[in-house]
Amino acid sequence: MRTISTEKAPAAIGPYAQAVEVGGFVYTSGQIPLRPDGTLVEGGAEEQVKQVLANLDAVLTAAGVRRTDVAKATIFLTDLADFDTVNAAYGAFFGDHRPARSCIQVAALPKGAKVEIELVAVKAGS
Repeated sequence: MRTISTEKAPAAIGPYAQAVEVGGFVYTSGQIPLRPDGTLVEGGAEEQVKQVLANLDAVLTAAGVRRTDVAKATIFLTDLADFDTVNAAYGAFFGDHRPARSCIQVAALPKGAKVEIELVAVKAGS
């Protein structure tokens, strides 16, 4: 197992890695809308999901994979009323690529975030 880490995304806020690579798969930890310096992006779901996706892009790059290598995404929202907003940003992030996805409403997220996303990507040749 290889641990993935980058300073271009916020450090883990607990005892976990930003991502790990195992058997040709890259599993990201859930990213919330923290800037790389650890400060929370204020505002609504649109501002927050853009930061989450920027964080995930940095982690994917550090792992040596691209957005088009993502096979599965899981989205956690504190309010499903934000679904359309998050969906628009998510669609723009992935373009024509369509990984499998789940979206779940949760009671709360760390640091009062409105959205958290985790990804599973496949390394080329795996």
